[in-house]
Amino acid sequence: MNNTELLKVYEFSPKIRLGTTRDDGYVCEDIGKYDCIPQILAIIPARCGSKGIVDKNIMLYKGKPLLAWSIEEALKSKYKLRTIVSTDSEHYASIAREYGGETPFLRPSDISLDSSTTLECIRHCLSWLKSHESYVPEVVILLQPTSPRRTVKDIDACLDLFLANKNAYDSLCTLCEADVSPYKMFSLINGLAVPLFREVAGISEPYIQCRQALPMTYSQNGSIYIFHPINVQTNTYLGEKIIPYIMNDYLDIDSIDDFM
Repeated sequence: MNNTELLKVYEFSPKIRLGTTRDDGYVCEDIGKYDCIPQILAIIPARCGSKGIVDKNIMLYKGKPLLAWSIEEALKSKYKLRTIVSTDSEHYASIAREYGGETPFLRPSDISLDSSTTLECIRHCLSWLKSHESYVPEVVILLQPTSPRRTVKDIDACLDLFLANKNAYDSLCTLCEADVSPYKMFSLINGLAVPLFREVAGISEPYIQCRQALPMTYSQNGSIYIFHPINVQTNTYLGEKIIPYIMNDYLDIDSIDDFM
């Protein structure tokens, strides 16, 4: 299913009318479908302690620090995103500010470890903004710096889709077609190879069937996540009802070769 087909699945029904003024006094201008811009926070997580590639988030990719690509594309959005870089490094923060990102705080070291989760980063950012600025966004978009090929076109298309359906769904996640079907995978249990699936869609032993005969599966590509702030009160930011956005043209930087 492509994104054009997805738009037919999800009902486009923006309820904001032309000429309205937001609660904070902002007068809406030239926004296309959404004439009153919701308060959307873009969070770009960029800690400095990467072990696989030292200083990965500020390494040069096509002439710019890696995190700069996400900042610049976020700032181009028609939704006027407030763009915050969450980092534990003042050096990283200064680079982020050069490209227009906000760095109102440094992330605490105890949630900037190899074992720290993105959820901890998000929770800290939202909590800090609420306690220090009384700022609570209506929607959050997470943009990982390791996805430099993601453009403002992708960002706005995903926001269009989520905002039109935000009352019915918990989140949106960008996906790509899976390279390997999970229906052909095994676990090793007590020395035995155990299929993850013994049957799928009426097909027995899918692990020995040709891939084309099996249902299409997708992987998250890490480019864009959009969600309600209230989600983080649980142990997830995506929730259960997730809108898919198919995005097969992407780059997820994971090794030094990806910078070439």
